[in-house]
Amino acid sequence: MRRQSVLNSRHRALGARLDRSWNGVAVAERYDTDPYDEIAAVRYRAGLIDISSHNIVHVAGPRAAACLNHILTTDITRLRAGDTHCSNIVDDDGALIDDVLVYCDGPGRFRLSHGEGQLQTVLAEFAGQFSVDVTPDDDVHVLSLQGPVSPAVLAPLLALDLGDVPLGVHRGATLFGAKVSLVRGGFFGETGFEIFCAAADAGAVWDGILAAGRPAGVIPVSWRCLEIARIEAGLLFFPYDMAQLGTTPWEVGAGWTVDLDKPAFRGRAASAACRDNPRSLIAGFDVASNAAMPPGAPVLRDGVEIGRVTSAVYSRHLMKSLAMAQIAPSHTAIGTRVEIQAGGGALMAAHVVQMPFYDPQRLRTAAPPAGSSDAGSGMARAVQL
Repeated sequence: MRRQSVLNSRHRALGARLDRSWNGVAVAERYDTDPYDEIAAVRYRAGLIDISSHNIVHVAGPRAAACLNHILTTDITRLRAGDTHCSNIVDDDGALIDDVLVYCDGPGRFRLSHGEGQLQTVLAEFAGQFSVDVTPDDDVHVLSLQGPVSPAVLAPLLALDLGDVPLGVHRGATLFGAKVSLVRGGFFGETGFEIFCAAADAGAVWDGILAAGRPAGVIPVSWRCLEIARIEAGLLFFPYDMAQLGTTPWEVGAGWTVDLDKPAFRGRAASAACRDNPRSLIAGFDVASNAAMPPGAPVLRDGVEIGRVTSAVYSRHLMKSLAMAQIAPSHTAIGTRVEIQAGGGALMAAHVVQMPFYDPQRLRTAAPPAGSSDAGSGMARAVQL
């Protein structure tokens, strides 16, 4: 494996086997704790997770913004230092090949976070054309504190006013003596923060947050908890929720990331051509079952296959079997009844429901952080990945 988290000994002490990897980095798939108990912590208190397996790449140079604007589907030319931005990359046919978070660290300086897609391959193709420096960062570690008490836990530990860290913004700070970059956001559907730090500081930051949050019920949470929470929150995971070959942003509800008004970018013509003719769309299903549907399970309407399940979970929090699937656009209306072919060929009744399944208006994600006028009761409430 190319790199490892310096927190692995802590994960092992919590029961993780570290036998699964993502981006070549071992992840704590499960701890000795029940992942549904971890979900309860995240939903009502807060949980801390190590997501250092994200790929982080620095892109710098006078034409860094122009380079990124050429390969990303969104327009990043208006980003200023401290802005955080969601984007995607498509190929020449308009198909998704990566999703990317862009952090603007200053003029001509960008930090990009991505998963298993082709960002670095595409950067290698165009970096010389724009004379930019591309530097993978294998030292950085990323910790994510997610849940309603997370602002109240972090606020006393920082000189930074968390009210100055709204969604879409990152700020530099000092935490337990370490220089960190703090980002409001996450993949759990909750109020939370992601903390970027150097490998040498990750242990102290991890231990310090858990110690500070212990009175409020903060616990370490696993990647299995993350998977449950992100499905409840209707958050797609590239490329696992893009099962159809050549899936476009329009087909997974990410058309908002495609700015056809900006100057030409890679795949622009193909993206424009396929905008109004999606072959499939992502839909959410409530399944009449007490178990999760298998990924890839056929979705049937009147005995005819109309799509495939991409992600599914049994949500103990919502007491429902939930599934997301890529299906024919003609069958995505709320209430449409279908059958899902589960293990052993059994057909399970299901119907299309609104997504996200949990907090459909995303009110918890938008909850004000500590430092704003109505956030101070978060620790007392101890109550959205």
